[in-house]
Amino acid sequence: MFTTRPAVRRRALVAPGTAVTLALVLVACGSSGESSSMPGMDHGATAATSPAATGSPSKDSPSKGHVPGMDHMAGGDGLASAEDGYRLGSPNATLAAGERTAYRFTVTGPDAKPVTAFALDQTKRMHFYAIRTDLTGFQHLHPTMAADGTWTADLSALAPGSWRMFASFTPDGGGKGTAFVLSRAVTVPGTEKRTPLPAAAARARVDGYTVTVQGEPMAGISHPLTVTVTKDGRPVTTLQPYLDTYAHLTAFHEGDTAFAHLHPTTRVDGDHGGPRLAFDAELPTAGNWRLFLQFRAGGELHTAALTLKVG
Repeated sequence: MFTTRPAVRRRALVAPGTAVTLALVLVACGSSGESSSMPGMDHGATAATSPAATGSPSKDSPSKGHVPGMDHMAGGDGLASAEDGYRLGSPNATLAAGERTAYRFTVTGPDAKPVTAFALDQTKRMHFYAIRTDLTGFQHLHPTMAADGTWTADLSALAPGSWRMFASFTPDGGGKGTAFVLSRAVTVPGTEKRTPLPAAAARARVDGYTVTVQGEPMAGISHPLTVTVTKDGRPVTTLQPYLDTYAHLTAFHEGDTAFAHLHPTTRVDGDHGGPRLAFDAELPTAGNWRLFLQFRAGGELHTAALTLKVG
């Protein structure tokens, strides 16, 4: 029925202020395969050389009947580079524009030594995100780890501007663990061309799929959210598991790029996801959020960019 995981102390991923519920409106942003074919977007996973070195298991598929829920909920808004003695460090303060590049980082623990043991979260030991401050260029990667605790995230070409790199992880202490999201700012030299946040829309087309969201934003109330996926006017019932869910949802706040990580509560049962996916969703603070909904169908990974205004 349920997949056994390392226990994680659940801490609501909220910044100071009132929690608000989701009502999403979608702007399309498509992809195919494990790596986006659209400029400025990538959400592929870097192949691991070995489970021990990379912290990645050999399979993404969950156990039959698993309900993903929101097992991995880190504290804070992800904007700090250190928390509770854990620190995200990197020698890369700048990265080259317009070419694939490697971002190297380590996570040190309260003893100031590199952490090399991480618990699995959604089949991975490290989730890594890159976002530009105008909330474009989203990349979701699963980096590889060397024996000395140095992680390497192979980033697709970055546009000039200010970026923030997020690492989402749970140190593995052999028992209860605390989930963290830490981040560092990175500069990509060159002339920055900022993209205005797209206007809200009721639905989106993504690689031939239509995604519709039902729900209304209500400040201070946790509200159910339903995402419906169709293709050619017909309900899609063949969504495939991706990272232990039928949809992976990441959110960034306009202005400060604060981070939120949300998951559907729909039961996972093989390649039978859809057409409706249920979320029990909350976001911190008012304002505009940019969300990225990733789902697998037809053997390919698709991404919809979600624009949300929270009052």
